[in-house]
Amino acid sequence: QVQLVESGGGLVQGGGSLRLSCAASGLIVNWYGMGWFRQVPGKEREFVAGISGSADSTWYLDSVKGRFTISRDNAKSTVYLQMNSLKPEDTAVYYCVARRGIATASVPKWDYWGRGTQVTVSS
Repeated sequence: QVQLVESGGGLVQGGGSLRLSCAASGLIVNWYGMGWFRQVPGKEREFVAGISGSADSTWYLDSVKGRFTISRDNAKSTVYLQMNSLKPEDTAVYYCVARRGIATASVPKWDYWGRGTQVTVSS
């Protein structure tokens, strides 16, 4: 049974930083592209960042480029999202995702989803 468990969310002031973690189990993580989506109530889920299985390729939403960094430690089956210079508009529930393939902004193409972790950025 595949599980993706996010942690590291919380409340932070604008300009601050948070690091999200996603612990994966039940799959051979090297075979999977991993990523992060976010969702605000009343809006569609939005692709934030993705990373290939070997970590040689990354992708980012334009509005987070230069502020967020995705990384992975396959030995620990964990993916990270370092978020710096946070803005109130980054407030959302952040979801960890995995798929057998490269990252994509298409929600239905991801095979597995975590339950999400809340990130709230105050102004």
